[in-house]
Amino acid sequence: MKKILTLVCVSVLGGLLTLGGYKLFFEESQQEQLVIEQANDLPIYVATSHTNVDTSDNRVDNMTSNFVEAAEKSLDAVVHVKNTAIVSAPMTMQDLFFGRSQQRAQVGTGSGVIISPTGYIVTNNHVIQNANEISITLNNNKSYMAELIGTDEATDIALLKVETDEDLPFMAFGDSDSAKIGEWVLAVGNPFNLNSTVTAGIISAKSRDLSGRNTQSFIQTDAAVNPGNSGGALVNTNGDLIGINTAISSRTGSYIGYSFAVPSNIARKIVNDIMEYGNVQNGILGVVGGALNSKFAEEKGLDIAEGFYVSDVTEDTGAEKAGIKSGDIIRKIDGVEISKFSDLTGYLKTKSPNDVVDVTLIRNGNEEVLPVTLLKPSTTIVETIGFVKNASEKDLNNFGADYGLKITELDENYESYWNRNGVEEGSIVTKINGKKLYSVDDAENALKTRKYNEPLQIEVINIQGEKVVYNFR
Repeated sequence: MKKILTLVCVSVLGGLLTLGGYKLFFEESQQEQLVIEQANDLPIYVATSHTNVDTSDNRVDNMTSNFVEAAEKSLDAVVHVKNTAIVSAPMTMQDLFFGRSQQRAQVGTGSGVIISPTGYIVTNNHVIQNANEISITLNNNKSYMAELIGTDEATDIALLKVETDEDLPFMAFGDSDSAKIGEWVLAVGNPFNLNSTVTAGIISAKSRDLSGRNTQSFIQTDAAVNPGNSGGALVNTNGDLIGINTAISSRTGSYIGYSFAVPSNIARKIVNDIMEYGNVQNGILGVVGGALNSKFAEEKGLDIAEGFYVSDVTEDTGAEKAGIKSGDIIRKIDGVEISKFSDLTGYLKTKSPNDVVDVTLIRNGNEEVLPVTLLKPSTTIVETIGFVKNASEKDLNNFGADYGLKITELDENYESYWNRNGVEEGSIVTKINGKKLYSVDDAENALKTRKYNEPLQIEVINIQGEKVVYNFR
């Protein structure tokens, strides 16, 4: 009997020792490891000590708090935009039988950002393009009809206005130049008609060009953006509006990794110009060239591989008057680093004619700073024709014209057509859709105000001095 009791006591004691050891050595480790695995679900790094885990929790709390505050500042200022367009659809047998019109109402949706308490709203041009009717819905479900104030197709920015009896919640433009790569941002919009959606990511790159023509300068992020987000807000953790979400990089039409936003400094400039002038007032530097790379630098015998290499300077521009020369390397403008072409074009899009910018350049290995006065563009592109520029008095006298623009480069797709009709480089374009052309601004306005599906009518004085009208559909 004593042996049995002794065996039982030994077994119980062994179990207690085993349980105590497990508690002491294993459970504590597993608890710590569990905390670390949970922390690893978040985009931060943590150490294995309890002290560091507590610190990371504080960082997570602060980050979460910033996200919440930024979202609260943004949600009420982001609206749902509905675009109703009348389009012509193919006639069906049902249409013939019921006597229905080929005209159909087509509805598109997107987002917009209220930028003033009086009801001005910025969105993308592609969100409201060809709209017959535009309506917006606030976060509180109130709806208003919106008026289109103006658009800029080049930057894909449009300005709307709604009339209300009360001040609206709004967001002020922040400084997109101060945004840093790696900085946290939120995308606020209405993807797939899901109102008031917020997603988070970081700034992946700046001055990103998707066109291949160095005409764009997007902020690239990995915040999830989908159809319907277009025109919505990109905000930092302070709740500042630093961009207008515009595009995604996708093979499917939906988000697969990266999204792109028009920087707020560019959007603000476009909006201000539309309000004040009715169109965009661009200031040009007057240089021709491209971004440096190691291969090009080696060919030119340069010891620098970043910057904008000036291959030519346009006559009668601010760059020529300031003394910029072929072979110069532009490294900064107003202190902003220029490492690629889109850095240059992106910054210049925030400037206006007659603005003075300080250009830091490298010439013969020495750094110089030249103040340059930006001028209005003297050239533009007219579809079907190509490049045209403001004609000099001598150019006009050669063709006996009182007004018009000089063709400097024909569109390669129509060059043979124009040549067959006696139109060559140097010929004068006098009218577009009946509107006289005294400057490139007149040409841009004539094209911008052309109605949807309206034929394009161009009046040209050819090399024989004949004034001929051409119609394009």
